[in-house]
Amino acid sequence: MTRLSHLKPRTIHLAILALGGQGGGVLVDWIVDLAEHAGWTAQSTSVAGVAQRTGATIYYIELVEPTPGLRPVMAQMAVPGDVDVLIAAELMEAGRAVQRGFVTPDRTTVITSNHRTYSVEEKMVPGNGIANSEAVLDIVRKQARQLVIDDMQALAVSQGSVISASLFGALAGSGALPFSVSDFEAVVERSGVGVKPSIAALRAAVGVAKSSEPPSPPADAMLTAARPLPERARSAKLQPLLDRVRRDFPQVIWNWLGEGIARVVDYQDVEYGNEYLDRVAHVLAICQGPADKDLAIEAARWIAVAMSYDDVIRVADLKTRGERTARLRREVGAEEGDVVGSEEYFHPRLEEIIGLLPNGIANWIDGSSMIQKNLAQLLDNGRRIHTHTLRGHLQLRFVANLRRWRRGSRRHVEEKAHLEMWLSEVHRVLTQDPALALELLRCRRLIKGYSDTHARGSGRFDRLLRASRELSGRADAGQALSRLREAALSDAEGTALSTQLQKMSLTA
Repeated sequence: MTRLSHLKPRTIHLAILALGGQGGGVLVDWIVDLAEHAGWTAQSTSVAGVAQRTGATIYYIELVEPTPGLRPVMAQMAVPGDVDVLIAAELMEAGRAVQRGFVTPDRTTVITSNHRTYSVEEKMVPGNGIANSEAVLDIVRKQARQLVIDDMQALAVSQGSVISASLFGALAGSGALPFSVSDFEAVVERSGVGVKPSIAALRAAVGVAKSSEPPSPPADAMLTAARPLPERARSAKLQPLLDRVRRDFPQVIWNWLGEGIARVVDYQDVEYGNEYLDRVAHVLAICQGPADKDLAIEAARWIAVAMSYDDVIRVADLKTRGERTARLRREVGAEEGDVVGSEEYFHPRLEEIIGLLPNGIANWIDGSSMIQKNLAQLLDNGRRIHTHTLRGHLQLRFVANLRRWRRGSRRHVEEKAHLEMWLSEVHRVLTQDPALALELLRCRRLIKGYSDTHARGSGRFDRLLRASRELSGRADAGQALSRLREAALSDAEGTALSTQLQKMSLTA
């Protein structure tokens, strides 16, 4: 190796942060090919993250302009303060790059997607654990010399491609590299894979990079609006439910009732949809005069959620639906005719298997420690099911089809009893303190998922239910229960809730 002592060729240092499955390696290969085809020397290295969703892979590329007769010495890893172009396939990774010192105000061009792929830490929080994207974006904007940002994931999907193509196009449009857009397109054409959609995504991203108008900020993923209630149902069986909504309920909650009907009917059947409307109607009938808008909406919303609890039957159903298969194919960029395999890991607890059984049989098993021991040993190793195979698909479809007998299962009996207990408390409180009743309806947000997640959420919910009884009669009961709910949603262990209960001198 010959060290360059008297020449200072132009060098460009690029760092790319991408999660598993985001095509970081493909993007690196394209950039290296781009440079080498123009006679530049290119070297790439990578340091893998801890896991697919807990750490991004950091790719480092060093480009050196043509140096005839000389071989430049190049670095093996990005150095803080010495990065010319930073490419992040997700907004928080751009923020982490700033934290690592890879972004310098007078030097670094930052190219990033503003969509989010939520980390394990964000998902673990029972409530809204999503980090503040706007705060991160402000920091990146202040630190970058030039910022190119848009939803590169959505842009790529709209063109039938993957995010690596749109990021490559954004790099072309940024002008950070001394190569023309046609040079970038030639790289994609030489790759020979998914050329047409990749070129389309590249060109769309070039337009984004050259646009002087900043993109609209991404919508809050935790805020959703109810879709308008349709005039006609998709089937004749469902139409009476829509007619009943328009006839018997205030218009302010028509859209929310439509969402609730769609959810519970998809979960069970049309009769279940009528049960849902009965329960909402009962809550509204207790109100003295017209129901408060917020209370009516929360009743329509959370009663539907409570009636469509997660169980093994539901999980099996969702994992074998055609739309899920289509989504998986889109995510991996599968071409027509490609075979895409998927492996599902199931490790149900004994309680979940017994919960599928008729209540009488489940009670009989409860009385036999020998049967419970044998079943537990059978379930200990879990199961890996390949849903793209006929055998694996039929196994899950068999479980999914058990929903016709769901109403007779132990789990349904228990969930129904818990639902009725909650609504009975709402009915009692509603005549005395509508504000407390409203917060009690919102407490249903704590219960989600299945297995241990469901058990923890139900435990915190029951503590809030007991607390509401202790708070009943206080002028600030609704506000106090709201504070308790937010504390319960702030951590999975329940520490914040216990602390808040102590502050309020409650025994729940």
